[in-house]
Amino acid sequence: MTYTQMSREELLAEKAELEAKYDIYKSKGLKLDMSRGKPGAEQLDISRPMLDVLTSESDLTTDEGVDCRNYGVLDGIPAVKKMFADILEVDPSEVFVGGNSSLNLMFDVISCFMTKGIAGCEPWIKQEGIKFLCPVPGYDRHFGITEYYGIEMINVPMDENGPDMDMVEKLVSEDEKIKGIWCVPKYANPSGITYSDEVVRRFAALKPAAKDFRIMWDNAYVIHDAAPVGDKLLSLMDECKKNGTQDMVMMFTSTSKITFPGAGVSAFACSEANMKVLKARYNFQTIGFDKINQLRHLRYLKDSKGLIEYMQKHRAVIEPKFDVVLNALESSVKATGAATWQKPKGGYFISVDVTEGTAKEVVQLCKEAGVVLTGAGATYPYKKDPKDSNIRIAPTYPSVDELAQAIEIFCVCTKLAAVKKLLG
Repeated sequence: MTYTQMSREELLAEKAELEAKYDIYKSKGLKLDMSRGKPGAEQLDISRPMLDVLTSESDLTTDEGVDCRNYGVLDGIPAVKKMFADILEVDPSEVFVGGNSSLNLMFDVISCFMTKGIAGCEPWIKQEGIKFLCPVPGYDRHFGITEYYGIEMINVPMDENGPDMDMVEKLVSEDEKIKGIWCVPKYANPSGITYSDEVVRRFAALKPAAKDFRIMWDNAYVIHDAAPVGDKLLSLMDECKKNGTQDMVMMFTSTSKITFPGAGVSAFACSEANMKVLKARYNFQTIGFDKINQLRHLRYLKDSKGLIEYMQKHRAVIEPKFDVVLNALESSVKATGAATWQKPKGGYFISVDVTEGTAKEVVQLCKEAGVVLTGAGATYPYKKDPKDSNIRIAPTYPSVDELAQAIEIFCVCTKLAAVKKLLG
């Protein structure tokens, strides 16, 4: 029986039982963290041998003759470009290899378009009132970049196939002030869904009013399967080339949740026209990123095939954690109707929609019981969830035992907040 089907007397009895359980959790003085999508210690240990690949005896020259100790090679050593090109399904000439953070590259790209412009258009900073489309729920750090630059953000609802493309097509075709859209197309943050083939094709066929409109395609979880058979994402670049729209696309990825988040390698991929503008910026910004770290990754992972095989080690750690969360939600919450959620096959998050108007309370109840969650509203621009319902669960960082405790508390808090809401 769902809570909405219960009588007031039944709800009061349920509330008393939940409060008793909650008080027990509060008394334990727990300190559990499900707030950010960080790899757990066990995952970080997987990459520990990579630190021993380069030694004092190692040859630090690539097969192409690049001495990685010295200056030069602005866009990355060729074999690393090829590795990223393979997983992004683009040509190596379309890849630029950066430092440890794809977020840094995204910030740089927006900064470049703000100050120098793209596609022969005026810099965005000179075009008043520019806007960005933001699929919601979405990634808070994307929203943070656009908010930092004062770009107006417009919510676009998501479903199991991706963003509402009817809305996207209408808005971009009618408003030349709309300059871009943020996308996490595979195992979206936080919902975990993967864009359908139709959605990808419709992105490739967009006809924006703004010549300088760009799709910010953050493919952070391109090979991050957490199930035996993961999702397949259609190649946006291939589809854009069929439509002659490849200049619209800026792709990003990194090894941040593959090797070491603080010492990985990132990359973006784009058309020749976009690359020319961005290289002109990087020519002044740097003489080249850390090639020794690029070489370390290359010697350890070998190539894209080795990279994908390596990810199976991560799946062995992550899959049980996803199962802990999903099984707890299924067994404890589903029958009550107090929340709904997606069942992702990969990525780093599980998106839960609690009873409307209770997300902030659920997060606060969890905090008081010793469980830290991502703040309510974080998955929406300006941290304003219009329904106060979405909460992002990040299951990777805690141990399995800690996670089991944390999600048990989360379920109790979710149900307690729902019951209190119904009782008024």
